[in-house]
Amino acid sequence: MGAALAAPLLARHGWAQSNDWPKGPVRWVVAYAAGGAADTVARNVAARVAEIIGQQVLIDNRTGGNSLVAETAVLQAPHDGQTFLVDAANQLTNEFLIKDIPFNYEKTWLPVTLLSIFPQVVAVKDEFPAKTIQEFIAAAKAKPDTISYGTPPAAGMAHMAGEALQKQAGIKLIHTPYRGGADAARDIGAGAIDSVIITTSSIRPPLANKKARVLAVTSAKRAATFPDVPTLAESGFPGFDMNDWNGLFAAEGTPAPLIQRMNQAVVEACKDVKVKERLDPSGAELVANSPAEFGAWLKAQRALLGKLIADANIKLG
Repeated sequence: MGAALAAPLLARHGWAQSNDWPKGPVRWVVAYAAGGAADTVARNVAARVAEIIGQQVLIDNRTGGNSLVAETAVLQAPHDGQTFLVDAANQLTNEFLIKDIPFNYEKTWLPVTLLSIFPQVVAVKDEFPAKTIQEFIAAAKAKPDTISYGTPPAAGMAHMAGEALQKQAGIKLIHTPYRGGADAARDIGAGAIDSVIITTSSIRPPLANKKARVLAVTSAKRAATFPDVPTLAESGFPGFDMNDWNGLFAAEGTPAPLIQRMNQAVVEACKDVKVKERLDPSGAELVANSPAEFGAWLKAQRALLGKLIADANIKLG
């Protein structure tokens, strides 16, 4: 099924078994492959959660189908607070990209917490003449449909950020989708594409080799790993905030008190300095907000992304 994280310790912090939860090992079904950024966050947070609740947290990686494989696995399990889903942008975009999904995302999936965000960068190959995001936009306006930008993958959050930037800046770029951020980073390092929108961790190899330059970040605030790089929001696009991310969800019917208790455990885990230190190399920024805050954020993002997909006629590919 997956790896057991942290042997059960003595129940602490009021999480005694007499409270009827958890009734045994808790399972987090992760919609992404082991070793990736989303999985790394889930494993590190879950290990601390296991200590807090006094039970194992099992990580169960179920990839494929734009998260539908993982989502189906959670829906087929009892909705009793013992099984949760770690998912990301597919929660917001699948309904606009895939026909005949057998459930309604907004009704079926209950927000537990936004686990983390992964700030993204707009970067250019070293030979590209632009030294600032304003110069990049000016170059794109001067020669529409000639500058390429790579993202991982088609219809992912980087692609969405690229479409949002083009719309707000009034430019036209050539989109090149990749399977992963490492592939896009490799090609910009080789000079095969002009620019990329990838996470702060993915851009590091070509940046270290002086084969790329970071012009801006897509998050609302400057990224901790690139404090001197301006945001798009402060570069002429107020309100621009589009990161990669992952969050924890429960299936419809899961008792609200159990969702709240899992949220409390995750919030406590994300405050742990050691958890943060282990995740710093991945570029992840822990969030751990409330179910209500996460739900409001999802609603706003769903509306934004749905419009972007329709306006840009984005298809899976």
